[in-house]
Amino acid sequence: MRAIITGASSGIGKDMAYILAQRGYDLTLVARRTDKLNDLAKRLPVSCQIISADLSDINQCRMVYAKSKGKDAEILINNAGFGLFGKFSDTSLEREISMIQTNITSVHVLTKLFLHDFRQQNRGYILNVASSAGFMAGPLMSTYYASKNYVLRLTQAIHEELRREKSNVKICALCPGPVETEFNSVAGVKFSIGGLSSNKVAQYGIDKMFAGKSVIVPGLGMKITLAARHFAPEFLMPRITYHIQKCKEK
Repeated sequence: MRAIITGASSGIGKDMAYILAQRGYDLTLVARRTDKLNDLAKRLPVSCQIISADLSDINQCRMVYAKSKGKDAEILINNAGFGLFGKFSDTSLEREISMIQTNITSVHVLTKLFLHDFRQQNRGYILNVASSAGFMAGPLMSTYYASKNYVLRLTQAIHEELRREKSNVKICALCPGPVETEFNSVAGVKFSIGGLSSNKVAQYGIDKMFAGKSVIVPGLGMKITLAARHFAPEFLMPRITYHIQKCKEK
């Protein structure tokens, strides 16, 4: 049995690789940084396939599927993604398009291709790493928040389709709040509140994935925060989010 993990070179993806290796899964590790993938593979007690790919390129998404599909593939974790801070009118269009292609298109393509295989064999797990940002609009990180809305809602829709056909294939969305990873430096922000450790988020996500949970929110604080948003008027939420995001500015 084998798990495919995108964005495996650091953060949540890297920690998930360790956790699944401990469970006995062979791994397909996908990221742009081949050196980091090779270093990770040397530290894992299982067989590892290394695929260097830039998932902002749809052809490389298809390449990842072609190289990693097979009957032993049981888990797909779509973890690759990044953010960008700034007013929508000021941020780089090229960078935003790359983000959309990585955060949305690669998740869509790989989910669709592997889901077809998993449904045929009537087993398998897909874990799409979304974010607590997926539940709301995000001024100053508008494209990132919108991309995670897409991932969350797509995953929920597919989950219901699988439930209705009584499939043994499970799909879930992991929606953490702030996590201590390289995300900050890439997005150009700093957390205004402390983040959870990536290992804790990875462990919680995998445990809930195997339990069949559809939407996974690590941390009691974030669960309370997301529940509280239902009591705020819709127009007020972007204003609140703006002030939270403004505090992250470096």
